[in-house]
Amino acid sequence: MKQHALEAGPDPVDVRLGTRLAELRTEHGWSLGELAERSGVSRSTLSRAERAEISPTAAVLNRLCHVYGRTMSQLLSEVEAEPALLLRAAEQPVWEDRASGFVRRSVSPPHPGLRGELVEGRLTAGADLAYDRPPVPGLEQHIWLLEGTLEVTAQDVAHRLDAGDCLRLRVWGPTRFRCPGPRDARYALAVVLP
Repeated sequence: MKQHALEAGPDPVDVRLGTRLAELRTEHGWSLGELAERSGVSRSTLSRAERAEISPTAAVLNRLCHVYGRTMSQLLSEVEAEPALLLRAAEQPVWEDRASGFVRRSVSPPHPGLRGELVEGRLTAGADLAYDRPPVPGLEQHIWLLEGTLEVTAQDVAHRLDAGDCLRLRVWGPTRFRCPGPRDARYALAVVLP
């Protein structure tokens, strides 16, 4: 039975957990030796966990969570499931702000292990949306207008987009999206976390 389990390869959750642990260590700029000193977990155990050769114990995860300043629930939620490779149009979450004439479709919903997402936005003619700040300072956005006309203002600079135009920007402060009409505006928005 054990031989069969070895032939099947590592558990996919252990692989994702190992990858995330390696990412966290890299984000902090620590070597395996430095992390071992900080956590009290041996360098070899850390290395084997990152390569998914072993499944870390709750005690090991607890020590690592302490070092990284997160709860075990937070860490595990980051690796629970792989994002869907294919998300059918009917399954894509749609949110509508009827008062402002804005419809947002999450084409590729965000996932804690990924930095980017793709959104479809639709503004009715005359719609005017203003945001006082980005959800994450320095957020990178690529706005590709598919239909209509769209005016985007960021850092006090107004940009007029016509169908086919693409605006790339980093968002640090207020932004405004306005559809002057006469047609509705439909655009693809690629969002990348800094």
